[in-house]
Amino acid sequence: MTAVKGHLNASELVLRLRSGTVTAEDVVSEALGRASKYAKLNAFLAIEADVALTEARRVDRARRNGECLPALAGLPVCVKDNIDIEGWATTGATRALATFRPNRTAHVVRRLQQAGAIVIGKTNLHELAFGITNTNFGPDFPPARNPCDPDRITGGSSGGTAAAIAAGIVPAGLGTDTSGSIRIPAALCGIAGLRPSVGDGGSERRYPVDGVLPISRTNDTVGPMAVSVGDLALLDEAITGKAAPAPARLDGLRLGLPDSFWEMLDPEVEAICRRFCAHLEGLGVVLSNVSLPGLRPLWEKVSAPVVLHEPAIDIPAYLAAGGRPDLDLAELAGSIVNPDVRSAFEAVLSGAFAEQYRRAISVHRPALRALYEATFRDHALDGLIFPTVPVPAIPIDLSNAFGELDIPATGRAKVFDTYIRNTDPGANAGLPGLSFPVGTTRAGLPVGIEIDGWIGADRHVLAMGMAFERTL
Repeated sequence: MTAVKGHLNASELVLRLRSGTVTAEDVVSEALGRASKYAKLNAFLAIEADVALTEARRVDRARRNGECLPALAGLPVCVKDNIDIEGWATTGATRALATFRPNRTAHVVRRLQQAGAIVIGKTNLHELAFGITNTNFGPDFPPARNPCDPDRITGGSSGGTAAAIAAGIVPAGLGTDTSGSIRIPAALCGIAGLRPSVGDGGSERRYPVDGVLPISRTNDTVGPMAVSVGDLALLDEAITGKAAPAPARLDGLRLGLPDSFWEMLDPEVEAICRRFCAHLEGLGVVLSNVSLPGLRPLWEKVSAPVVLHEPAIDIPAYLAAGGRPDLDLAELAGSIVNPDVRSAFEAVLSGAFAEQYRRAISVHRPALRALYEATFRDHALDGLIFPTVPVPAIPIDLSNAFGELDIPATGRAKVFDTYIRNTDPGANAGLPGLSFPVGTTRAGLPVGIEIDGWIGADRHVLAMGMAFERTL
Protein backbone atom coordinates (compact mmCIF):
# COMPACT_ATOMS: atom_id res chain seq x y z
CA MET A 1 0.00 0.00 0.00
CA THR A 2 1.03 3.64 -0.40
CA ALA A 3 1.24 5.71 2.77
CA VAL A 4 -0.80 8.92 3.14
CA LYS A 5 -0.76 9.89 -0.56
CA GLY A 6 -4.21 10.81 -1.80
CA HIS A 7 -5.71 11.26 1.68
CA LEU A 8 -6.88 14.59 3.08
CA ASN A 9 -4.73 16.16 5.74
CA ALA A 10 -6.26 17.50 8.95
CA SER A 11 -6.32 21.12 7.76
CA GLU A 12 -8.21 20.22 4.58
CA LEU A 13 -10.62 17.97 6.44
CA VAL A 14 -11.40 20.65 9.03
CA LEU A 15 -12.27 23.10 6.23
CA ARG A 16 -14.65 20.57 4.66
CA LEU A 17 -16.28 19.87 8.00
CA ARG A 18 -16.78 23.58 8.67
CA SER A 19 -18.28 24.19 5.23
CA GLY A 20 -20.66 21.25 5.57
CA THR A 21 -19.18 19.51 2.51
CA VAL A 22 -18.84 16.41 4.68
CA THR A 23 -20.46 15.37 7.95
CA ALA A 24 -18.58 14.34 11.04
CA GLU A 25 -20.44 11.03 11.04
CA ASP A 26 -19.29 10.26 7.50
CA VAL A 27 -15.70 11.24 8.29
CA VAL A 28 -15.56 9.17 11.46
CA SER A 29 -17.31 6.22 9.78
CA GLU A 30 -14.73 6.28 7.00
CA ALA A 31 -11.90 6.36 9.53
CA LEU A 32 -13.38 3.37 11.36
CA GLY A 33 -13.80 1.54 8.06
CA ARG A 34 -10.17 2.10 7.14
CA ALA A 35 -9.09 0.98 10.60
CA SER A 36 -10.90 -2.29 9.97
CA LYS A 37 -9.52 -2.60 6.44
CA TYR A 38 -5.95 -2.15 7.64
CA ALA A 39 -6.30 -4.05 10.90
CA LYS A 40 -3.33 -6.27 10.01
CA LEU A 41 -1.04 -3.28 10.42
CA ASN A 42 -1.74 -3.53 14.18
CA ALA A 43 -1.82 0.25 14.40
CA PHE A 44 -4.56 0.19 17.07
CA LEU A 45 -4.75 -1.65 20.37
CA ALA A 46 -8.33 -0.51 21.00
CA ILE A 47 -11.03 1.23 18.97
CA GLU A 48 -14.09 2.84 20.54
CA ALA A 49 -16.41 2.99 17.52
CA ASP A 50 -19.66 3.64 19.42
CA VAL A 51 -18.12 6.45 21.46
CA ALA A 52 -16.63 8.07 18.35
CA LEU A 53 -19.83 7.82 16.30
CA THR A 54 -21.96 9.19 19.14
CA GLU A 55 -19.68 12.21 19.39
CA ALA A 56 -19.69 12.68 15.60
CA ARG A 57 -23.50 12.71 15.54
CA ARG A 58 -23.50 15.26 18.35
CA VAL A 59 -21.20 17.51 16.28
CA ASP A 60 -23.45 17.19 13.21
CA ARG A 61 -26.56 17.93 15.25
CA ALA A 62 -24.95 21.03 16.74
CA ARG A 63 -23.89 22.23 13.30
CA ARG A 64 -27.40 21.77 11.91
CA ASN A 65 -28.75 23.78 14.84
CA GLY A 66 -26.43 26.65 14.02
CA GLU A 67 -24.34 26.31 17.16
CA CYS A 68 -20.83 27.74 17.25
CA LEU A 69 -18.42 24.80 17.12
CA PRO A 70 -14.76 24.64 18.13
CA ALA A 71 -11.95 24.64 15.57
CA LEU A 72 -11.44 20.87 15.20
CA ALA A 73 -15.08 19.78 15.49
CA GLY A 74 -15.49 16.36 13.91
CA LEU A 75 -11.80 15.69 13.21
CA PRO A 76 -10.93 12.02 13.90
CA VAL A 77 -7.64 11.47 15.72
CA CYS A 78 -5.84 8.66 17.53
CA VAL A 79 -4.00 8.62 20.86
CA LYS A 80 -0.99 6.49 21.83
CA ASP A 81 -1.89 3.90 24.44
CA ASN A 82 0.31 5.34 27.16
CA ILE A 83 -1.80 8.53 27.33
CA ASP A 84 -4.83 8.42 29.64
CA ILE A 85 -8.46 8.89 28.66
CA GLU A 86 -10.86 8.40 31.55
CA GLY A 87 -12.87 5.21 31.11
CA TRP A 88 -10.52 3.81 28.45
CA ALA A 89 -7.77 1.30 29.08
CA THR A 90 -4.17 2.52 29.14
CA THR A 91 -2.23 -0.69 28.56
CA GLY A 92 1.22 0.61 27.69
CA ALA A 93 1.31 -2.55 25.53
CA THR A 94 2.25 -4.60 28.60
CA ARG A 95 0.38 -7.44 30.32
CA ALA A 96 0.31 -5.99 33.85
CA LEU A 97 -1.72 -3.01 32.61
CA ALA A 98 -4.04 -4.87 30.23
CA THR A 99 -7.12 -3.99 32.32
CA PHE A 100 -5.92 -0.69 33.80
CA ARG A 101 -8.50 2.07 33.36
CA PRO A 102 -7.18 5.36 34.74
CA ASN A 103 -9.48 7.74 36.57
CA ARG A 104 -8.43 10.81 34.55
CA THR A 105 -7.88 12.22 31.08
CA ALA A 106 -4.48 13.63 30.16
CA HIS A 107 -4.40 17.41 29.73
CA VAL A 108 -3.31 17.21 26.08
CA VAL A 109 -6.19 14.89 25.17
CA ARG A 110 -8.66 17.07 27.02
CA ARG A 111 -7.51 20.11 25.05
CA LEU A 112 -7.98 18.30 21.73
CA GLN A 113 -11.42 17.12 22.81
CA GLN A 114 -12.36 20.66 23.87
CA ALA A 115 -11.30 21.77 20.38
CA GLY A 116 -13.74 19.23 18.95
CA ALA A 117 -11.41 16.43 17.88
CA ILE A 118 -12.87 12.91 18.14
CA VAL A 119 -10.63 10.11 19.42
CA ILE A 120 -11.44 6.88 17.58
CA GLY A 121 -8.96 4.64 19.37
CA LYS A 122 -5.72 4.03 21.26
CA THR A 123 -2.63 3.11 19.25
CA ASN A 124 0.13 0.54 19.51
CA LEU A 125 3.52 1.25 21.04
CA HIS A 126 6.76 -0.48 21.91
CA GLU A 127 6.14 -2.12 25.28
CA LEU A 128 6.02 0.57 28.00
CA ALA A 129 7.39 3.01 25.36
CA PHE A 130 10.83 1.58 26.10
CA GLY A 131 12.04 0.95 22.56
CA ILE A 132 12.41 2.32 19.06
CA THR A 133 11.09 -0.43 16.77
CA ASN A 134 7.49 -1.06 17.97
CA THR A 135 8.18 -4.77 17.58
CA ASN A 136 6.55 -6.43 20.56
CA PHE A 137 6.99 -10.09 21.40
CA GLY A 138 4.22 -12.46 22.38
CA PRO A 139 0.55 -12.71 21.33
CA ASP A 140 -1.02 -10.00 23.50
CA PHE A 141 0.47 -6.94 21.78
CA PRO A 142 1.63 -7.66 18.23
CA PRO A 143 4.22 -5.61 16.34
CA ALA A 144 3.02 -2.54 14.49
CA ARG A 145 3.63 -2.77 10.74
CA ASN A 146 4.78 -0.04 8.38
CA PRO A 147 2.11 0.90 5.80
CA CYS A 148 4.86 1.52 3.23
CA ASP A 149 6.01 -2.11 3.62
CA PRO A 150 4.19 -4.24 6.22
CA ASP A 151 7.23 -6.49 6.63
CA ARG A 152 9.19 -3.55 8.04
CA ILE A 153 9.18 -1.72 11.34
CA THR A 154 7.23 1.45 11.97
CA GLY A 155 9.83 2.72 14.38
CA GLY A 156 8.88 3.45 17.94
CA SER A 157 7.79 3.84 20.41
CA SER A 158 4.89 5.78 18.83
CA GLY A 159 4.69 3.38 15.92
CA GLY A 160 0.96 2.76 16.11
CA THR A 161 0.11 6.44 15.76
CA ALA A 162 2.54 6.76 12.83
CA ALA A 163 1.06 3.70 11.10
CA ALA A 164 -2.53 4.90 11.58
CA ILE A 165 -1.70 8.25 9.99
CA ALA A 166 0.49 6.86 7.22
CA ALA A 167 -2.25 4.39 6.27
CA GLY A 168 -4.75 7.25 5.98
CA ILE A 169 -6.94 5.96 8.82
CA VAL A 170 -6.77 9.31 10.62
CA PRO A 171 -4.95 12.47 9.55
CA ALA A 172 -3.42 13.21 12.95
CA GLY A 173 -2.84 11.90 16.44
CA LEU A 174 -0.73 12.00 19.58
CA GLY A 175 2.50 10.22 20.41
CA THR A 176 5.10 10.60 23.12
CA ASP A 177 8.82 11.21 22.81
CA THR A 178 11.59 10.52 25.30
CA SER A 179 14.58 9.87 23.04
CA GLY A 180 13.00 9.99 19.58
CA SER A 181 9.73 8.11 19.90
CA ILE A 182 7.74 10.59 17.81
CA ARG A 183 10.39 11.58 15.29
CA ILE A 184 11.74 8.10 14.52
CA PRO A 185 8.38 6.55 13.49
CA ALA A 186 7.41 9.77 11.70
CA ALA A 187 10.56 9.49 9.59
CA LEU A 188 10.20 5.76 8.91
CA CYS A 189 6.49 5.97 7.98
CA GLY A 190 6.65 9.17 5.91
CA ILE A 191 4.68 11.59 8.10
CA ALA A 192 5.44 14.67 10.22
CA GLY A 193 6.06 14.68 13.96
CA LEU A 194 6.88 17.32 16.57
CA ARG A 195 8.73 16.89 19.82
CA PRO A 196 7.88 20.16 21.61
CA SER A 197 10.24 21.98 23.95
CA VAL A 198 10.85 20.41 27.35
CA GLY A 199 13.71 22.62 28.47
CA ASP A 200 14.00 22.64 32.24
CA GLY A 201 10.77 20.66 32.58
CA GLY A 202 9.07 23.58 34.31
CA SER A 203 8.22 26.91 32.73
CA GLU A 204 10.09 25.93 29.57
CA ARG A 205 7.93 22.82 28.97
CA ARG A 206 5.45 23.43 26.13
CA TYR A 207 3.03 20.55 26.87
CA PRO A 208 2.08 19.16 30.29
CA VAL A 209 2.60 15.44 30.86
CA ASP A 210 -0.04 14.72 33.50
CA GLY A 211 -1.91 11.50 32.76
CA VAL A 212 0.90 9.96 30.72
CA LEU A 213 2.55 6.64 31.60
CA PRO A 214 6.10 7.88 32.11
CA ILE A 215 9.66 6.90 31.50
CA SER A 216 11.42 10.10 32.49
CA ARG A 217 10.19 13.36 34.02
CA THR A 218 13.30 14.98 32.53
CA ASN A 219 12.85 13.89 28.91
CA ASP A 220 9.22 12.80 28.36
CA THR A 221 6.80 14.84 26.34
CA VAL A 222 3.59 14.34 24.40
CA GLY A 223 3.63 15.60 20.82
CA PRO A 224 1.48 15.74 17.68
CA MET A 225 1.96 13.52 14.62
CA ALA A 226 0.21 14.21 11.34
CA VAL A 227 0.19 14.05 7.56
CA SER A 228 1.77 17.51 7.26
CA VAL A 229 3.68 20.11 9.26
CA GLY A 230 0.70 22.44 8.85
CA ASP A 231 -1.41 19.85 10.64
CA LEU A 232 1.09 19.75 13.50
CA ALA A 233 0.68 23.50 13.87
CA LEU A 234 -3.10 23.06 13.89
CA LEU A 235 -2.92 20.55 16.76
CA ASP A 236 -0.29 22.59 18.58
CA GLU A 237 -2.64 25.60 18.52
CA ALA A 238 -5.45 23.50 19.99
CA ILE A 239 -3.22 22.15 22.76
CA THR A 240 -1.44 25.37 23.72
CA GLY A 241 -4.07 27.99 22.86
CA LYS A 242 -1.36 29.91 20.98
CA ALA A 243 -2.05 30.85 17.37
CA ALA A 244 -0.41 28.72 14.70
CA PRO A 245 2.43 30.52 12.91
CA ALA A 246 2.52 31.55 9.26
CA PRO A 247 5.16 29.82 7.12
CA ALA A 248 8.57 31.40 7.62
CA ARG A 249 10.29 33.51 5.00
CA LEU A 250 13.03 31.34 3.52
CA ASP A 251 15.47 33.97 2.33
CA GLY A 252 18.05 34.51 5.06
CA LEU A 253 17.12 31.64 7.36
CA ARG A 254 20.27 30.17 8.90
CA LEU A 255 20.57 26.44 9.50
CA GLY A 256 23.53 24.48 10.81
CA LEU A 257 24.53 21.01 9.61
CA PRO A 258 26.02 19.34 12.71
CA ASP A 259 28.91 17.25 11.42
CA SER A 260 28.48 14.16 13.62
CA PHE A 261 24.80 13.87 12.63
CA TRP A 262 25.76 13.56 8.96
CA GLU A 263 28.18 10.66 9.47
CA MET A 264 27.60 6.91 9.08
CA LEU A 265 24.45 7.27 7.00
CA ASP A 266 22.79 4.92 4.59
CA PRO A 267 23.88 6.24 1.16
CA GLU A 268 20.34 6.80 -0.07
CA VAL A 269 19.33 8.60 3.12
CA GLU A 270 22.36 10.86 2.83
CA ALA A 271 21.78 11.59 -0.85
CA ILE A 272 18.09 12.46 -0.35
CA CYS A 273 18.78 14.71 2.65
CA ARG A 274 21.70 16.49 0.99
CA ARG A 275 19.63 17.04 -2.13
CA PHE A 276 16.94 18.62 0.02
CA CYS A 277 19.48 20.89 1.71
CA ALA A 278 20.81 21.97 -1.69
CA HIS A 279 17.21 22.73 -2.65
CA LEU A 280 16.87 24.96 0.41
CA GLU A 281 20.08 26.79 -0.45
CA GLY A 282 18.63 27.51 -3.87
CA LEU A 283 15.70 29.20 -2.12
CA GLY A 284 17.89 31.49 -0.05
CA VAL A 285 18.42 29.45 3.12
CA VAL A 286 21.94 29.86 4.47
CA LEU A 287 23.52 26.53 5.46
CA SER A 288 26.75 26.14 7.38
CA ASN A 289 28.65 23.15 8.71
CA VAL A 290 28.90 23.24 12.49
CA SER A 291 30.67 21.15 15.08
CA LEU A 292 29.49 20.35 18.59
CA PRO A 293 32.79 19.35 20.23
CA GLY A 294 32.46 16.65 22.85
CA LEU A 295 28.77 16.10 22.14
CA ARG A 296 28.74 12.30 22.14
CA PRO A 297 30.50 11.65 25.48
CA LEU A 298 28.49 14.41 27.13
CA TRP A 299 25.19 13.11 25.76
CA GLU A 300 26.03 9.54 26.83
CA LYS A 301 26.62 10.74 30.38
CA VAL A 302 23.06 12.07 30.45
CA SER A 303 20.96 9.66 28.40
CA ALA A 304 21.20 6.24 30.07
CA PRO A 305 21.41 7.49 33.68
CA VAL A 306 18.23 9.55 33.21
CA VAL A 307 16.04 6.96 31.46
CA LEU A 308 17.28 4.05 33.58
CA HIS A 309 16.83 5.80 36.92
CA GLU A 310 13.75 8.01 36.76
CA PRO A 311 11.21 5.23 35.96
CA ALA A 312 11.71 3.86 39.47
CA ILE A 313 10.29 7.12 40.82
CA ASP A 314 7.94 8.24 38.09
CA ILE A 315 6.04 5.04 37.21
CA PRO A 316 4.87 4.28 40.80
CA ALA A 317 3.75 7.92 41.16
CA TYR A 318 1.78 7.67 37.90
CA LEU A 319 0.09 4.41 38.94
CA ALA A 320 -0.87 5.81 42.34
CA ALA A 321 -2.35 8.96 40.81
CA GLY A 322 -4.23 6.97 38.19
CA GLY A 323 -5.86 4.55 40.60
CA ARG A 324 -3.44 1.58 40.74
CA PRO A 325 -1.32 2.13 43.88
CA ASP A 326 -1.45 -1.65 44.47
CA LEU A 327 0.70 -2.44 41.42
CA ASP A 328 4.32 -2.23 42.40
CA LEU A 329 7.21 -1.68 39.99
CA ALA A 330 8.70 -5.14 40.51
CA GLU A 331 5.38 -6.76 39.66
CA LEU A 332 5.06 -4.61 36.55
CA ALA A 333 8.61 -5.47 35.49
CA GLY A 334 8.00 -9.17 36.12
CA SER A 335 5.29 -9.29 33.47
CA ILE A 336 7.36 -7.64 30.72
CA VAL A 337 7.59 -9.73 27.55
CA ASN A 338 10.05 -7.86 25.32
CA PRO A 339 13.63 -8.90 26.10
CA ASP A 340 15.01 -5.41 25.45
CA VAL A 341 12.47 -3.81 27.79
CA ARG A 342 12.97 -6.50 30.43
CA SER A 343 16.72 -5.84 30.34
CA ALA A 344 16.16 -2.10 30.76
CA PHE A 345 13.88 -2.64 33.77
CA GLU A 346 16.44 -4.89 35.42
CA ALA A 347 18.75 -1.89 35.37
CA VAL A 348 15.96 0.37 36.67
CA LEU A 349 15.17 -1.94 39.59
CA SER A 350 18.81 -2.41 40.50
CA GLY A 351 19.32 1.28 41.21
CA ALA A 352 22.71 0.99 39.53
CA PHE A 353 22.50 4.44 37.94
CA ALA A 354 21.68 6.44 41.08
CA GLU A 355 25.07 8.15 41.45
CA GLN A 356 25.47 8.69 37.70
CA TYR A 357 21.98 10.17 37.64
CA ARG A 358 22.82 12.80 40.22
CA ARG A 359 25.79 13.97 38.15
CA ALA A 360 23.78 13.74 34.92
CA ILE A 361 21.19 16.16 36.26
CA SER A 362 23.46 18.53 38.14
CA VAL A 363 26.51 18.61 35.85
CA HIS A 364 26.25 16.91 32.47
CA ARG A 365 22.78 17.97 31.33
CA PRO A 366 23.47 21.67 32.00
CA ALA A 367 26.75 21.27 30.09
CA LEU A 368 24.92 19.62 27.17
CA ARG A 369 22.41 22.44 27.08
CA ALA A 370 25.22 25.01 27.21
CA LEU A 371 26.95 23.32 24.26
CA TYR A 372 23.80 23.58 22.15
CA GLU A 373 23.17 27.15 23.30
CA ALA A 374 26.70 28.19 22.30
CA THR A 375 26.29 26.56 18.90
CA PHE A 376 23.04 28.42 18.20
CA ARG A 377 24.49 31.70 19.48
CA ASP A 378 27.93 31.56 17.87
CA HIS A 379 26.58 30.69 14.44
CA ALA A 380 23.42 32.86 14.71
CA LEU A 381 21.31 29.82 13.81
CA ASP A 382 17.57 29.49 13.40
CA GLY A 383 17.96 25.73 13.69
CA LEU A 384 19.99 22.59 13.11
CA ILE A 385 19.11 20.30 10.19
CA PHE A 386 20.05 16.64 9.75
CA PRO A 387 18.64 13.22 8.78
CA THR A 388 16.16 12.16 11.46
CA VAL A 389 17.45 8.59 11.39
CA PRO A 390 20.57 7.25 9.64
CA VAL A 391 18.84 4.33 7.91
CA PRO A 392 15.38 3.53 6.49
CA ALA A 393 12.99 1.06 8.13
CA ILE A 394 14.50 -2.39 8.60
CA PRO A 395 12.65 -5.73 8.40
CA ILE A 396 10.70 -6.66 11.51
CA ASP A 397 12.64 -9.88 12.02
CA LEU A 398 15.81 -7.84 12.64
CA SER A 399 14.30 -5.34 15.00
CA ASN A 400 14.97 -6.43 18.57
CA ALA A 401 17.14 -4.04 20.57
CA PHE A 402 19.97 -6.58 20.81
CA GLY A 403 20.22 -6.87 17.03
CA GLU A 404 22.70 -5.28 14.68
CA LEU A 405 22.48 -3.99 11.14
CA ASP A 406 24.88 -3.21 8.34
CA ILE A 407 25.32 0.38 7.22
CA PRO A 408 27.17 0.34 3.89
CA ALA A 409 30.71 1.68 4.16
CA THR A 410 30.52 1.89 7.96
CA GLY A 411 30.09 -1.69 9.14
CA ARG A 412 27.77 -3.18 11.75
CA ALA A 413 25.99 -1.19 14.44
CA LYS A 414 23.38 -1.78 17.15
CA VAL A 415 19.80 -1.20 15.97
CA PHE A 416 18.81 0.83 19.03
CA ASP A 417 21.97 2.95 19.03
CA THR A 418 21.65 3.62 15.31
CA TYR A 419 18.06 4.82 15.37
CA ILE A 420 18.39 7.15 18.38
CA ARG A 421 21.79 8.54 17.41
CA ASN A 422 20.46 11.77 15.88
CA THR A 423 17.23 12.21 17.88
CA ASP A 424 18.39 11.59 21.45
CA PRO A 425 21.02 14.33 21.99
CA GLY A 426 18.55 17.19 21.41
CA ALA A 427 15.94 15.44 23.55
CA ASN A 428 18.38 15.27 26.45
CA ALA A 429 19.03 19.00 26.08
CA GLY A 430 15.27 19.74 26.08
CA LEU A 431 15.16 21.12 22.53
CA PRO A 432 12.13 21.09 20.20
CA GLY A 433 12.56 18.81 17.18
CA LEU A 434 10.50 18.50 14.01
CA SER A 435 10.73 15.60 11.55
CA PHE A 436 9.05 15.65 8.13
CA PRO A 437 9.41 13.56 4.96
CA VAL A 438 11.70 14.66 2.13
CA GLY A 439 11.72 11.65 -0.17
CA THR A 440 11.78 7.88 -0.54
CA THR A 441 14.43 5.34 -1.33
CA ARG A 442 14.39 3.25 -4.50
CA ALA A 443 12.52 0.61 -2.47
CA GLY A 444 9.81 3.16 -1.60
CA LEU A 445 10.88 3.61 2.03
CA PRO A 446 10.38 7.11 3.49
CA VAL A 447 13.26 9.35 4.47
CA GLY A 448 12.76 12.10 7.06
CA ILE A 449 14.78 15.18 7.90
CA GLU A 450 14.78 16.91 11.28
CA ILE A 451 15.00 20.53 12.35
CA ASP A 452 15.98 21.17 15.96
CA GLY A 453 15.38 24.66 17.34
CA TRP A 454 16.34 26.42 20.54
CA ILE A 455 14.18 25.88 23.63
CA GLY A 456 10.91 27.79 23.34
CA ALA A 457 11.25 28.36 19.60
CA ASP A 458 8.59 25.78 18.72
CA ARG A 459 6.48 28.17 16.65
CA HIS A 460 9.54 29.19 14.64
CA VAL A 461 10.46 25.54 14.08
CA LEU A 462 6.92 24.87 12.85
CA ALA A 463 7.02 27.98 10.67
CA MET A 464 10.24 26.81 9.04
CA GLY A 465 8.85 23.32 8.52
CA MET A 466 5.67 24.68 6.95
CA ALA A 467 7.73 26.83 4.56
CA PHE A 468 10.03 23.95 3.63
CA GLU A 469 7.09 21.60 3.16
CA ARG A 470 5.47 24.02 0.72
CA THR A 471 8.55 23.96 -1.49
CA LEU A 472 8.16 20.20 -1.89
